[in-house]
Amino acid sequence: MGEYYSFIRRVGWDERLVNESYPWVEKQIIHQPKLAQWQGAFKDSLLDVGVSPYNGFTYDHIHGTKVGGTLFDRFGRRHTAAELLASANPKMLTVLVYATVQKILFDQTGRRPMALGVIFKDENGNQHQAFLTNNRRSEVILSCGAIGTPQMLMLSGIGPKAELDKLNISMVLRNEFVGKGMADNPMNSVFVPTNRPVEQSLIQTVGITKMGVYIESSSGFGQSQDSIRCHHGILSAEIGQLSTIPPKQRTPEAIQAFIKRKRDLPHEAFKGGFILEKIARPISTGHLNLVNTNIDDNPSVTFNYFHHPHDLQRCVDGIRMAAKVIQSKHFTNFTRCDKSTVEKLLNMSVKANINLIPKHTNDTKSLEQFCKDTVITIWHYHGGCHVGKVVDPDLKVLGTNRLRIVDGSTFNESPGTNPQGTVLMMG
Repeated sequence: MGEYYSFIRRVGWDERLVNESYPWVEKQIIHQPKLAQWQGAFKDSLLDVGVSPYNGFTYDHIHGTKVGGTLFDRFGRRHTAAELLASANPKMLTVLVYATVQKILFDQTGRRPMALGVIFKDENGNQHQAFLTNNRRSEVILSCGAIGTPQMLMLSGIGPKAELDKLNISMVLRNEFVGKGMADNPMNSVFVPTNRPVEQSLIQTVGITKMGVYIESSSGFGQSQDSIRCHHGILSAEIGQLSTIPPKQRTPEAIQAFIKRKRDLPHEAFKGGFILEKIARPISTGHLNLVNTNIDDNPSVTFNYFHHPHDLQRCVDGIRMAAKVIQSKHFTNFTRCDKSTVEKLLNMSVKANINLIPKHTNDTKSLEQFCKDTVITIWHYHGGCHVGKVVDPDLKVLGTNRLRIVDGSTFNESPGTNPQGTVLMMG
């Protein structure tokens, strides 16, 4: 599996167990996509500009161009991780679908804090407690994600002293590394218009380059007068793209202003699709801080996109590669558009307001500025509970008993073009 094996060795996992776990997930919820015409043209263009060899349809993460797996089956039905529960023993499992955990409960009478259970809230807002059994193997497993898990630990009393003190949270265990080293894979996109609608497709083909940049594509999110004004698919501010601006500016008013401005965009500009570039293993990292003690309120997260110059240079390299793909004869033959200059397409991409960062529409000759202006998230957040700092190699929370973390908060990097399979495999 190429780079995956390097990742597996770096995190110290059992390669045999990993190779048994991935197919278990893939067999149940992953499918081979029916390649859209847009994705086929994109595949040929990647090969044309040198992202080779062609590796066909494969789950393996190897350099070159490939078609990856999808959660959508041949009927267009999306499959989710919840379907893995079908393999569970129903006599040994109870799932509360409307339960929201508020905090972890601890017994602090021993030498080390021991997790006892959790406090959770039901759909009516009523609080309940769930306790572990007396079985020594019984434990609390946190899987709240890279943002939710550090937040949950701190609200439960595990984290940096200053962070807990400012909100008068009783300290269970001091750990200055909780919420530190937060990272996100920055993504930038170039709009590619067509003179006709194209079918919707979402990242079926990917170019895995040796420079640490992945080139991907989506299409068809502007087919109707209404669709593009509601959302940009994965490029929508309403579903997370405000992470690119300072936390204090991510207000409900800012979101509504964004939506209002977007309604003025001509939907014809969005016929076609996007060429995306994502940076693998970003060096730039940030931190997570609590805003209040309400678990339902998002914490403040800063990822420091492009803080390290190497990340910015890789973005520039990725945009240059995307520009070559756009100008490939395979792509221009499919889009049937005049061969627009790259500068014109970059200007259109900047003006499209896919985030709230101040724009420099007359400075697209500076690809560095384009990267800074158009950066968005691809939701591959990771970090905040790193191995060796917050958890041990078995993902048990350091300094505690009966508490484990299984999610992307333990990752130093987000593996592959999409980390979902790895997270499910960990479970």
